[in-house]
Amino acid sequence: MRRLKLSQKTSPNRISIERAGRSMNSASDLGSSPARAVGTVRGRKLMFLVTEDWYFVSHRLELAIAARQAGYDVMVATRVDRHGKRITDAGLALRQVAFNRGGHNPLQELRTLVHLVRLYRREAPDIVHHVALKPVIYGSLAARIVGTRSVVNALAGLGYVFSSVGLRAKMLRWIIKPALKFALGAKNTRLIVQNSDDRERIIAEGLAGARSISVIRGSGVDPGAYRQVTVASETPLVILPARLLWEKGVGEFVEAARLLRLKGIKARFVLVGKPDLANPASVNELEIDAWVSEGVVESWGWQEDMPSVFAQAQIVCLPSHHEGLPKALLEAAASGCAIVATDIPGCRQIVQHGVTGWLVPARDAQALATALQQAIEQPDLRQKYGASARVLVAADFSISRVARETIAVYDKVLA
Repeated sequence: MRRLKLSQKTSPNRISIERAGRSMNSASDLGSSPARAVGTVRGRKLMFLVTEDWYFVSHRLELAIAARQAGYDVMVATRVDRHGKRITDAGLALRQVAFNRGGHNPLQELRTLVHLVRLYRREAPDIVHHVALKPVIYGSLAARIVGTRSVVNALAGLGYVFSSVGLRAKMLRWIIKPALKFALGAKNTRLIVQNSDDRERIIAEGLAGARSISVIRGSGVDPGAYRQVTVASETPLVILPARLLWEKGVGEFVEAARLLRLKGIKARFVLVGKPDLANPASVNELEIDAWVSEGVVESWGWQEDMPSVFAQAQIVCLPSHHEGLPKALLEAAASGCAIVATDIPGCRQIVQHGVTGWLVPARDAQALATALQQAIEQPDLRQKYGASARVLVAADFSISRVARETIAVYDKVLA
């Protein structure tokens, strides 16, 4: 058997658990209201532009609520599917945008851009917050046409276009890089990224200047909303919570589960998520059905109540090839789960090898299997790692901290 190539690399942003061990009951860490932005923002209109309502609810709803509490009039522009009521019930205005994340039809894309220009002109926001690649490019162009005063762009990782070595990604990169440089280079524009590696790459690619970039680690989580994992059974539950994309390491997860099954290791391996057909890297349903029929994994599909899912799992695995700072790992840490993840930017912000979990090389199913076997066979160790991860996420990745830092960016760009 090949030796496990577990990473011993220490992240430059590594935070010692001893320093992070503030009280878990501290109001400042467990979702207290964020500090108000400096200056007078009462009545300022803030618009979020996001492709999908489910993503906004999952990753930005609490931030929008915090901004509203800080005095902003908050509006959300997105494709409305099943989560519109969640948004309006939070006191946020909602506008429908017919985004197609995977669309490449020039006429349809032009219609979307024209719609955004009309929306920005009609609503006249003081500041817009664009989230993810397509909203950043289209929204920034609309803002420049209309003359929107202040723009905040947020990229949660550089994604398929910048990470894939495939021909399609290379062709898209040739088109997108100049468009992104145009979007990020406008006056009175700030860019938020989730880790310093992405910041350095963006600077090296010449896409944005160093002074215009802020690093805010992740979208935050409220540890008080997550229950501690249940007592482990003789057959631990191992989950991969993510969109089912090859670049999330789904293939390596399935292969690792297969290897451990052949060795007689007792555990349940579960995919929690669904394919994302708008993404070229999506796994298809036939492949998932084949794995389930083989008995190597279970597939639970999309789950609305993720805190309940994490409460059942003893081990959370995310063998992703690239990330910004994955919220799934923040949720896993908040639940006290042991974590096995790949040694890449974003993941190693949360998983400190030998302290809060295991880090393994990306795209290495054998190394992943060996680390998972250690986690499965050592319940005391995984419990120790899970407890340390919970302390860390409460101290340094709470939604209250992320909201304070983001509202400070709003204040700066409006000043």
